[in-house]
Parts: sequence; structure tokens; C-alpha cells
Amino acid sequence: MPASLLACLQPYGAIPPADHATLLAAWHRREVAEGEYLTAPNAVCEELFFVEQGVLRLVDQSGLGPEVTHAFRSEGQLCTLLTSFEQRVPSRVRIQAACPAQVLAISHAQLAALNQQLPYLPEVLQQLIRYELLEKLTMQRAYLGQDATARYHTLLARQPEVARRVPQRMIASYLGITPQSLSRLRRAEV
Repeated sequence: MPASLLACLQPYGAIPPADHATLLAAWHRREVAEGEYLTAPNAVCEELFFVEQGVLRLVDQSGLGPEVTHAFRSEGQLCTLLTSFEQRVPSRVRIQAACPAQVLAISHAQLAALNQQLPYLPEVLQQLIRYELLEKLTMQRAYLGQDATARYHTLLARQPEVARRVPQRMIASYLGITPQSLSRLRRAEV
């Protein structure tokens, strides 16, 4: 069952039932294949996404070395390149489907119009984004100072859906290890 955008937003501010249809109508549903990019390279991020099903990843492919996975976003979470989206600046980080996914998307312009229609919405979104950023920082701190085995165990404990559904090379990139090292860690778990 897809995650609900309304259920995601409600804890951060009351959304009157009369506004539900207006809010949902501004977003459009997209099916995304594994490996498909939702953002263009070195471009401004034009959309904010809500993950209904699947996992998205934020990946840096600067060409200066191997790709680096910065984060994963899964069901019930928002995903965008925040600085690029809000400040209208290009980003070398891209958003990619780590597995087949279903997302809701809203463009920057559509969100601005929706914020005018629903004046309480910017505060609701800011509260949610603040919460999600704090969660991301907590996750990053959990990996600091850990060896590869401990980072892998942290991933299994904190993001089991990522460990189950995301290709091994993406997980290895996120953990800062080679795919071969990840294979060894997985074999040791069996």
C-alpha cells in the first residue's frame, strides 16, 4: 500500500479536511524504474518528491572518483535537493531510484502556488523538513567512527528496507566500502 502524503504531513500541522483535495491535486504521481534519475546532471532541482513506494538515493557523480551515495529516502519521506530546490542553484548531486518506485512530485512553481492557496502549508512543510534533516544528521552521526562491519550493522538496524531492496553497489557506496567488502560482510552474516 502506498504511503500517504496526508498522513506524512498531519503530525506537523493540522490540514483541514476541506483542503485535502486541493493539496493532493497539486501533486502528480510518477512510476520510476530502478536506476532512473529524477533530476538532471548539474541542473537546478525542479521538484519535491514524496516517496509512496520504493527507495530513492541522493548520489554524487562528479566524475572526480567513484560515485558517492549520500542518503536513501524511502516510503513516507520527502526527497529533494533542498539547497538547489529552494535557492534555485544547480547541483551535482542527483536523485535516482534505487529500486522501482512510485512517487508524488510537485514542481517549485506549483508548490509556490499551493503555498499561496494554503497559507499554513509552508510552516507544515518546514516542520517536516526540519524533522527529516535532523533524522538524516542522526543517521550520519551513527556511522561516524565505525568500521565497515559496524556501519553495515547500523544500516541493517536503522534502514532494513534499504538493505533488502537496494542493489549491493549502492549500499557499498553509502557505507564507503567496496562491493566486494560488502559481499564479505553479508557472507559472514549467514
